[in-house]
Amino acid sequence: MIYNLLKMFGKLKDKLKKTLSVFSKKAKEEVLEEPVEEKVEVEKPIEEIKKEKTEFLKEVIPPEKQPEFVEHIKELEKEHLKRPDIKEAPKKEPEPVKEELKEPEPEKKGFFAKAKEFVSTKKISAGKFDELFWDLELALLENNVSVEVIEKIKTDLKEELVDKPLPRNVERKIEETLKKSLEEVLDIDKIDLFEKIKSKKPFIIAFFGINGSGKTTTIAKVAHFLKQKGLTSVLAAADTFRAAAIQQLEEHADKLKLKMIKHDYGADAAAVAFDAVKYAEKQGLDVVLIDTAGRLHSDANLMDELKKIVRVVNPDMKIFVGESITGNDCVEQASRFNEQIGIDGLVLTKADVDEKGGAAISVSFITKKPILFIGTGQEYEKLKGFDADLVLNSLGLK
Repeated sequence: MIYNLLKMFGKLKDKLKKTLSVFSKKAKEEVLEEPVEEKVEVEKPIEEIKKEKTEFLKEVIPPEKQPEFVEHIKELEKEHLKRPDIKEAPKKEPEPVKEELKEPEPEKKGFFAKAKEFVSTKKISAGKFDELFWDLELALLENNVSVEVIEKIKTDLKEELVDKPLPRNVERKIEETLKKSLEEVLDIDKIDLFEKIKSKKPFIIAFFGINGSGKTTTIAKVAHFLKQKGLTSVLAAADTFRAAAIQQLEEHADKLKLKMIKHDYGADAAAVAFDAVKYAEKQGLDVVLIDTAGRLHSDANLMDELKKIVRVVNPDMKIFVGESITGNDCVEQASRFNEQIGIDGLVLTKADVDEKGGAAISVSFITKKPILFIGTGQEYEKLKGFDADLVLNSLGLK
């Protein structure tokens, strides 16, 4: 048994030496073939050689006999690695991924940039003008400027530029014409509310608009504004369509220390407005501020209720309250209210979050009514007189 074991061990030893010799020879050839200055790579790294030897052991020696030869195999590996002609292959560093150089996209030319291209020409034809105006038209539409206003601007610019000698600074000419057009759009007869109120006592103001436009809060802001001016007022909760609306207005009245006239939920809105006017006459108050139910302009029955209020109390001023951020929807609503009950002025709410400014231009132009105030927050002080320059600034034209 011992003899057979030694014999098998001897054969294994010879085979291992032979295998290691072959591996060493190949490694040596690789080293000699590679240039000195370049990194040397062995076809089979040392780890792979170890793996092959392990697989060989499993094939030749039974598992129960393998532990007896482990130490000897380790010694053979040590001797093998000591040889100067055996080198481990260097680890390859991953090559950096080459980023494809993308050609920069051509910069899109805006309206004024394109206008400069026409400086070298003597005149702009109608066809060239339409091509030039397209960029400005898109910009105005994106800023919620209505189609009617855009058509006016286009007509004014066309009159100034088409088939006429161009000035040296055509960009400035276009800018001046554009600014002039917008100023004409906003040049509606302004109303000094404070002065107008002093012309009659009590002065009756009714507020209209759709739900969620900030109408009730706007009434409270106007009441605060009048109080700061030394004028007295009474609030009329004529929005009997919603119980929450009566409560909301009452909370504002309490904060402002003002009288509020109210009836029960579902009562006749015109009767509430009438009682508020009578109270103001009796108490010698300056202003009656009437809150009405918010509704869509398409609801005929509810619009009839508003018309009844107008017939009963004959307001001295009818104000439409709309959200500036709704853009052309606000313009449509104001236009319909103006057609059905007639409005005298506008208040635009949420102007602090409206970065476009086009609604202010459009709603005033379409209705031919002035914008009295813009709301810029929830606090009572956040009510500003309308300034056309703010709108022109928002469009980059001031």
